[in-house]
Amino acid sequence: MITIVPYHADWPAEFDAVARPLRAVLGDLAVRIDHIGSTSVPGLAAKDIIDVQVTVRDFSSTPHLVAALGSLDYTFVPEITRDHLPPLYQGPETDWEKRYFRPPTSQRPTHLHIRALERPNQRYPILFRDYLRVHPVASAAYALIKTNLARRHPEDIEFYYDIKDPLCDIVIDAAEDWARNTGWQMELRIPE
Repeated sequence: MITIVPYHADWPAEFDAVARPLRAVLGDLAVRIDHIGSTSVPGLAAKDIIDVQVTVRDFSSTPHLVAALGSLDYTFVPEITRDHLPPLYQGPETDWEKRYFRPPTSQRPTHLHIRALERPNQRYPILFRDYLRVHPVASAAYALIKTNLARRHPEDIEFYYDIKDPLCDIVIDAAEDWARNTGWQMELRIPE
């Protein structure tokens, strides 16, 4: 069931609690660990799920990731292999490749996405987040659409993403313009 809740001020601290052990077990495997998704945007209504993006240099480290994350009781989901491909994307589909892990059952709801450095799908959620953080009208409209979708079709997750994914592509198109106009660049360091 899809449920959108008002923003919780404790989501950043909950991300930190999830990220701390990830940093400890992943060490140099993780180039960076980011809080992404709606819970990373102050004031934005969201599903009460912390989205975490771990950036790796490439996917040759997958066996090491599986072992390291397994030590924290994360479960590798091999059937989830890529993100939604935006319309009119000109590059190879492998640019949208990822690894996905389910959290331990004892942990708060979390989505753990592993993406490769400098691929479009690694940049997309960070730019999306940063854009919504400084554009309250876009953030409020995005929240309203998600809330209405969840209210009208709470059991239909496919329908929810059939609408939400293209909506995100519209937002990211505006975010790309904003990035060009402001000189926005993704930080290279691991956010603390």
